[in-house]
Amino acid sequence: MFSNNDEAVINKKLPKELLLRIFSFLDVVTLCRCAQVSRAWNVLALDGSNWQRIDLFDFQRDIEGRVVENISKRCGGFLRKLSLRGCLGVGDNALRTFAQNCRNIEVLNLNGCTKITDATCTSLSKFCSKLRHLDLASCTSITNLSLKALSEGCPLLEQLNISWCDQVTKDGIQALVRGCGGLKALFLKGCTELEDEALKYIGAHCPELVTLNLQTCLQITDDGLITICRGCHKLQSLCASGCSNITDAILNALGQNCPRLRILEVARCSQLTDVGFTTLARNCHELEKMDLEECVQITDSTLIQLSIHCPRLQVLSLSHCELITDDGIRHLGNGACAHDRLEVIELDNCPLITDASLEHLKSCHSLERIELYDCQQITRAGIKRLRTHLPNIKVHAYFAPVTPPPSVGGSRQRFCRCCIIL
Repeated sequence: MFSNNDEAVINKKLPKELLLRIFSFLDVVTLCRCAQVSRAWNVLALDGSNWQRIDLFDFQRDIEGRVVENISKRCGGFLRKLSLRGCLGVGDNALRTFAQNCRNIEVLNLNGCTKITDATCTSLSKFCSKLRHLDLASCTSITNLSLKALSEGCPLLEQLNISWCDQVTKDGIQALVRGCGGLKALFLKGCTELEDEALKYIGAHCPELVTLNLQTCLQITDDGLITICRGCHKLQSLCASGCSNITDAILNALGQNCPRLRILEVARCSQLTDVGFTTLARNCHELEKMDLEECVQITDSTLIQLSIHCPRLQVLSLSHCELITDDGIRHLGNGACAHDRLEVIELDNCPLITDASLEHLKSCHSLERIELYDCQQITRAGIKRLRTHLPNIKVHAYFAPVTPPPSVGGSRQRFCRCCIIL
């Protein structure tokens, strides 16, 4: 039921074109409410031009296939961006209707839509040739057939996320890159069947690649990643955390071939040493974020090189790097990045770190957060002194239990380790 507001002042004063423009800034919920105000607003609010970008994540539990079909019929060729992240009730049939109706779609997020199969990618390939960004993370029924279909029908694809699609192998990657040579971002986290051969195809066919995530791709070795470095000189972000077979050869290859590198995540890569990080730091001066957690062989020498050669460093994780000492933190605190850039430093389980390190970090005026879990030589007093210089910093730390008082009445109170967030 609509009210009789069609003759309201706002409708008389503002032309429909201007009202339509105003509605274009509203979210899905507000548009639906406006559609119930009057017949005039219903027409304007439901105009396809207002439905170019839709994110249904907040309603994921209520979204079923018929909702997606209705949206696709309403939006038609206007829709450019749709997120169905986490919508478990949406399957292949609904997405086929969607693909047929919304042929101008450029960005599609199906992360966690576990009902979809290769049939969805076949539909996208057939009808959605303008697709640029596609997220299929955790769609575990996806196989090499999907990548082959995308290669044939979506030549403009720039970003693809198939993390945790563990049925994908090198054959699928080979098919994908031959038709989608313009890929700039590829997320392969948890694709445990991938081998070095897959990376060789990427290195040979994707010269525009900027971002690559290979986290927990356990079969990857130096051979595959070196091919990436040699073929993808524009690489800015690499995640190889959990790829425990890689060595300093990777750091050398990055230093020699990828000078634009900004983000490097190599947590749990225990074979990496100071030698490799020295080469990297001396050649990759744009580094902003480094995750070196459990790179157990690195010492203060790595921090010295980073402090000298990487003035843009903002986030650094050194958790479980047990050879790091106060001297390394001193160099970092005096480095080019310290005063205006460094925002986060993680030092969990660094047993040689003491309150002296906190003194060295007082000059890091941009520092927002420091992690000190299980740094047993850090004290409350040291943290308090740091906060006098950096009052807005968040400090996460564990402290040893307080010595319990003598038992009273035959019972003894138990004390556990406590976490503080200051």
